[in-house]
Amino acid sequence: METLPNKITLNLDDDSEVSVKGFIAPIEYTGSNFHVEWDALANLRVAEPEKQYAASVFLAFLPHAPVSVGELWQIEQDGTLELLKQLHPDPYLDMHIDAGDSEGSWACLRAYNDRLADIVFRIHAEFTLTDGWFTPSQFAGHLVIDRIEERVAFFKMYVPRGAVNFDVNWKRDKDDSGFFTDSGFCPRIELHAGTEDVVQDMEFAETISQKEAEHKLILCFYEWQRINWVPLDKALEMAQVQQKSIHAISVDGPLADESC
Repeated sequence: METLPNKITLNLDDDSEVSVKGFIAPIEYTGSNFHVEWDALANLRVAEPEKQYAASVFLAFLPHAPVSVGELWQIEQDGTLELLKQLHPDPYLDMHIDAGDSEGSWACLRAYNDRLADIVFRIHAEFTLTDGWFTPSQFAGHLVIDRIEERVAFFKMYVPRGAVNFDVNWKRDKDDSGFFTDSGFCPRIELHAGTEDVVQDMEFAETISQKEAEHKLILCFYEWQRINWVPLDKALEMAQVQQKSIHAISVDGPLADESC
């Protein structure tokens, strides 16, 4: 007989509050120096360094029904936008470039025990700047819920570091309808509450790895991630055995996020 997965219910006390700190570090570089020439990008800073929220805002990140480890659900937009406004006053979840399947906000229950539940999430959003848009690669994050006290024990929403972790579109000439594109690196764009120590060395009753949770999330955004990719040398070997041609594609940026 097949064993059914254990499901848990997640909730928050509406009377509790969460103090969230926000950070946007100065941009270190862009390929075409947009961060120097474009004032809106050069002066990009966090809107509110610290803000107090009602716990109800974080209900947007919780499922409406009991869930099991590894299960996915969509995050509600209202709570997401309210939090993103702490970083910048004009966030948007409807990306200005329609890339098909890359929009959305998804969460996954990674682990839980009698005390805590660890939720991993991924959000695609952008900020409207004067004369253009700022599009981070993604907002990754953790939300840890204290199941006994029904409060937020830890929260982190951030843009992962990388050689390139954002994309921008700038209308340099006000008399021209076209936009110029650039990409670059910002060392820190983050919202943070509580301490991550709460889950370190914690034993969970049920869990999947962080890598597995992230893979489940990326499949919500990019269908091509379902392709069974192999290294070039392996592809050459398979092509000879199967007597099939190789279709080669050259790209100049990352495929697994929105930074290009």
